[in-house]
Amino acid sequence: MSGFRNRLFATLFAIALPLTQADAATSTFDGTWNVRISSSSETCGNGATVAIGINNGQIASSSAAVNASGRVADAGSISVTLSTGMKRAVGFGRLSGMSGSGTWRGAMCTGTWTAERM
Repeated sequence: MSGFRNRLFATLFAIALPLTQADAATSTFDGTWNVRISSSSETCGNGATVAIGINNGQIASSSAAVNASGRVADAGSISVTLSTGMKRAVGFGRLSGMSGSGTWRGAMCTGTWTAERM
């Protein structure tokens, strides 16, 4: 019976180990990030900054004024949606270490963004 328990434990450990390693990889970018949003068009506004939080690869708002959602992949590629009221923008890019950058687009505006880990 103890041989069966040992094999069962070894099997469960072998299954669980890759799962815990995957979780650790997706949490590389966890924390609070300041994101500066820029647009080349004055009518779209320029220079807004929003704080977002990343927890286990999932993006969430750090501000009540802006709703943020999205995902960061293990290698740092990011897709995020920011919305406030009727306005919505979708951004794509890459995080690396303590910073990141990318592009965004909304209904009538486009631009770039840069991020810095807090």
